[in-house]
Amino acid sequence: MASARNEGLDVDQVFLRSQENPSGLGGRPREDFRMTRHGAYLLAMNGDPNKPEVAAAQTYFARMTREAEVRTKTPALPSNRDLALMVIAEADRADAAEARARELEPSAQAWDVLASADGDYSLRDAAHILNRDRGIATGQNRLLRSIREFEMVDRNGVPYSKHSAHLVERATSYQHPHTGEAVLSRQIRVTVQGLRYLHRRLGGEGPLRLPLPQAG
Repeated sequence: MASARNEGLDVDQVFLRSQENPSGLGGRPREDFRMTRHGAYLLAMNGDPNKPEVAAAQTYFARMTREAEVRTKTPALPSNRDLALMVIAEADRADAAEARARELEPSAQAWDVLASADGDYSLRDAAHILNRDRGIATGQNRLLRSIREFEMVDRNGVPYSKHSAHLVERATSYQHPHTGEAVLSRQIRVTVQGLRYLHRRLGGEGPLRLPLPQAG
């Protein structure tokens, strides 16, 4: 909902609230949501990839996006399915435009990317570094989809052992917005070797330029 709101969409139209009684026998109705295709896309892309249902949805949208990119378009009225693919492709283009906009930042600011003490990077920072190459246009979500397409992680988002030098899982915590409790989750991070691997797989045209180590 926050993503839809930030895009300037009417949240109540994208995510329609409904109440229903699944038993049909009366009692307190259960609150539910019905969402548009774009709402389903936003939900999948902002979900936890460690959950099988979310991972399956992300894989589906990635595949549909890829099909839309390679399909030869013909002059005809778009179907509902084609409209959904156009929305997904537009989200990818916005991701790429944001990545290219970073290239216009002053050099010192553009390279102010912090690595963890263990020398690995969040997906957002990894995408920022990879985008310094003219041959690569990616963002956090597109990079995650590429990692899945390259079969670097399993369906639950866990890195395969053959890519243990490229990706690592690290525990991270955040405060639950409703309960205020600390919630522990796992986050995929990209190692320096992983950056080099992804740079090559994504078609990098020049040498990979890593940010300078921060002064201790």
